[in-house]
Amino acid sequence: MIKYFRNLPHYQPLDSAFLITFRLAGSIPDFILKNLRLNYESERKKLISKYYDPSVLKAKLYELQKMNFAKYDSILDKCEYGPKYLLNEDIASIIYKKIFELNSVKYELIAFDIEPNHVHLVIFLLDNIKVSELNNFGKTKNYALADTLRLIKGSTARESNLILNRTGQFWHHESFDHVVRDEFELKRIVKYIMNNPVRSGMTDKQNDWKWSYCVIDYSLL
Repeated sequence: MIKYFRNLPHYQPLDSAFLITFRLAGSIPDFILKNLRLNYESERKKLISKYYDPSVLKAKLYELQKMNFAKYDSILDKCEYGPKYLLNEDIASIIYKKIFELNSVKYELIAFDIEPNHVHLVIFLLDNIKVSELNNFGKTKNYALADTLRLIKGSTARESNLILNRTGQFWHHESFDHVVRDEFELKRIVKYIMNNPVRSGMTDKQNDWKWSYCVIDYSLL
């Protein structure tokens, strides 16, 4: 297990699928984000002190994580704060193309959805980088999730700022990353993000939203 830290803990088990949500800078005010974190930690401590059976505690913490993400995503969907740059079709197109550009290179793309101020992305990380040219022994390692996101966010930020004739931070520095536990959860997550444009009021019918993609017909899941 590889572990990353930048204010929020990011866990990256090998050979896993990920739901990644990254957003525009300023899309959630600091005071709201702080309250979300404090409430989450408070509820987490309550669960830890209440449940001693590891399997029960794990299930309870998982449900808490889902509720926390739902609150986080609901704030983004309302678009009450910050810019909505991704409504610009030229900018949405840049992100759309970049996600596909890295498909089969850095990850296996499952699904994504581009909203006015955030992006949901579901991927499997690929396992095809040699550890070392001098001592590879045929071994490989996963592309680090942080490096993959840096590639997506770096170039899209530069190109988007050019279109907007602005400088400065485009994306928020953190992402909300969730390790998909099993096939059942993967299906649930894909359905969730593919229905996001309808849920957020961007369109009446999911098929009318051109800034989302699923590798299969999600309605068959």
